[in-house]
Amino acid sequence: MSEIHSTAIIGKDVTLGAGNTVGAHVIIEDGVRIGSRNKIMAGAYIARGTTLGNDNVIHMNAVIGHAPQDISYQGQETFTRIGNKNEIREFVTIHRGTKEGTATEIGDANFIMAYCHIAHNCRLGNKIIMVNQASLTGHCEVEDMAFLSGMTGFHQFTRIGTLAMVSALTAINKDIPPYVMCGGRPGVAQGINVVGMRRAGINSAVRAEIKEAFKLLYRSGLNVSQALEAIKGKLKSREVAHMVEFIEASKRGILDSAAVETLSHRKNRTVAGSDTEVEEEPA
Repeated sequence: MSEIHSTAIIGKDVTLGAGNTVGAHVIIEDGVRIGSRNKIMAGAYIARGTTLGNDNVIHMNAVIGHAPQDISYQGQETFTRIGNKNEIREFVTIHRGTKEGTATEIGDANFIMAYCHIAHNCRLGNKIIMVNQASLTGHCEVEDMAFLSGMTGFHQFTRIGTLAMVSALTAINKDIPPYVMCGGRPGVAQGINVVGMRRAGINSAVRAEIKEAFKLLYRSGLNVSQALEAIKGKLKSREVAHMVEFIEASKRGILDSAAVETLSHRKNRTVAGSDTEVEEEPA
């Protein structure tokens, strides 16, 4: 049995598994499918076309599976599919797919903090952290264990690789390779996510290979194609192979390096909203 507050509104043909808790003023639209042991807190809204797995926690006033913010959307049947053990905090918005039959998909054990936005047709893997107000536009893809800091923004169709880490206030318009740390507006590659790799159990030998791959890609003076050939000829770990495959599949291109931002590119940059000009040191 599930515990459903008397003020909750449950639509027609909703499937509810065992042991769910549905709080005050929750709205669940027609046809939603919900697994077992989920906790859905007061004021949350779960729209049609949504499938929710087991052991998720949906906090107050989160909106799951609502219509996409796409002017071409005309009410087509689209979907939102969410896995298991996700924590979705207050006022998060997750929108369903936009073209007929498509879906927004979120995996397992993700932590999505307050006010984050996940737009239509995004695909998220597992154990991802999105800090407050991180925003994914349409068709973004985020691989396992990526860390998106607060108030970050991502161009549509951007891909974020495994264990990538994005610093706060960053704006991203290109793909972020796996294991790379980045920041800035626009974002640039700044190094590798050593702490994240250690916590994920990646051993020192593999970390050394990833570090070498980063150097070949961003510090060797080779272009991307040349760097990838050098990496494939020299480094053999599964993790580096994934990094290469990710980059080879990129359609938007990958981030530039912080090292290519020279002083001439950066000095006399006008501060937004101010008449003051600043001169910055090179990265």
